[in-house]
Amino acid sequence: MGAEVLPWVFTSGWASGINAYAVVLIMGLAERIFNVTGIPDALARTDVLIGAGVLFVIEMVADKIPYLDSTWDSIHTVVRPAVGATLGYLFGHESSDLNAAFMAATGGFTALASHLVKAGTRAAVNTSPEPASNIVVSTAEDVTVAAVVTTAFANPWVAAGIAGVLLVVGAALVIFLLKRIRRFKARYDSWGERLASTPPSAADELREAPPSRSGDTRQLPTRSADRTQPLRQTDGGDPSA
Repeated sequence: MGAEVLPWVFTSGWASGINAYAVVLIMGLAERIFNVTGIPDALARTDVLIGAGVLFVIEMVADKIPYLDSTWDSIHTVVRPAVGATLGYLFGHESSDLNAAFMAATGGFTALASHLVKAGTRAAVNTSPEPASNIVVSTAEDVTVAAVVTTAFANPWVAAGIAGVLLVVGAALVIFLLKRIRRFKARYDSWGERLASTPPSAADELREAPPSRSGDTRQLPTRSADRTQPLRQTDGGDPSA
């Protein structure tokens, strides 16, 4: 594998930050079924494949439910970089050209970077009231991870280049979305402050006026056919004629 270790580590690290279980499952099946050169033998173990498959199904469901996906991402803030670092170590360990510790650090850092991009994107997507956007984004992520990892089987450097471009574009998109959300929140807060400082209307003042005093009864004048005659007014004393 030689010099191709580094692009493998970078690609697997980037993909692990998005869906670590899918990466382990795809690589393990590729090594076990197609005997792809360079993939660590440990990924093809039966227990590893079963565990990765079960966790992949769970993540595939949780990742498409609004707000549950953000909770899942929070839990995997440690898991995904750890998987990326482990894959980097396994790739580096099987090559005598590069240091395994350096490969582990590269895989872990790349996985953490892509994980932060994914988590930020999901936080922005969750501001949408409908669940369709979560399903679309999650499905696109899964398809992209599978496509990039599969590309690495044929040409690791091309796959690493694609992963690098997607990482930069994703980071720029997250920054753009967060700025838009921050501006929208500022406008909403400003509108709320203006609304709170607006004086109540005359109708509200009338509705909030206290009732009249006990014993103070005032009646409106009545209109007859040719003139208006005021009714008596009683202020708690003797009525006058």
